[in-house]
Amino acid sequence: MFTGIIEEVGTIERMQTVQSVMTLSIRCQTILEDMQIGDSISVNGTCLTVTAFDSNHFDVQVIKGTESKTYLNQLSQGDPVNLERAMSGQGRFGGHFVLGHVDDIGRISRIEKNNNSTIITIQTSQDLLKQMVSRGSIAVDGTSLTIFQLRTNEFDIHLIPETRNATILDKKRENDLVHLETDMLFKYVERIIGDQKDGLSVDKMKALGY
Repeated sequence: MFTGIIEEVGTIERMQTVQSVMTLSIRCQTILEDMQIGDSISVNGTCLTVTAFDSNHFDVQVIKGTESKTYLNQLSQGDPVNLERAMSGQGRFGGHFVLGHVDDIGRISRIEKNNNSTIITIQTSQDLLKQMVSRGSIAVDGTSLTIFQLRTNEFDIHLIPETRNATILDKKRENDLVHLETDMLFKYVERIIGDQKDGLSVDKMKALGY
């Protein structure tokens, strides 16, 4: 479980694929402080498992199933990546519930920059757009953000200066790909409503705790 609050921007140091398993070596500093083998790390919003580490980098492996649902295989040596450790029970919860399971890949169609914020427009599938609401939460490359405007085939996010400085999103360009994960709570509600074939009622809402 993650919060979508990026802790550090790391750098791809090495990529190697052996028998359909890709190993990423990522250079970083902050998240190495309490790292253990087997820890879950969000890399651009994808939950991966630490297989090795030393004083200045760590390794994670990307299996074929994960690779096919992400753009991780399109990364190159020297590319920056958003990093977040799994949520600590003692820490503050500042973003929203993020699982690190990428739902879809979006494509940046437009970027508008001004002094105070950057507006990024992202195109994605209709199925994923149906899981979004205006002013709802969305994880973009692992970053917890708010959907400011929702349209038929795209949505807008706004980056404040802090987000631009603390993540890789300010380095993105038009036509770049991004990992998208919709709000987990919305998915549960959608599933519950979908299972109620004869619709919702006051009694059913009470039974569900509303």
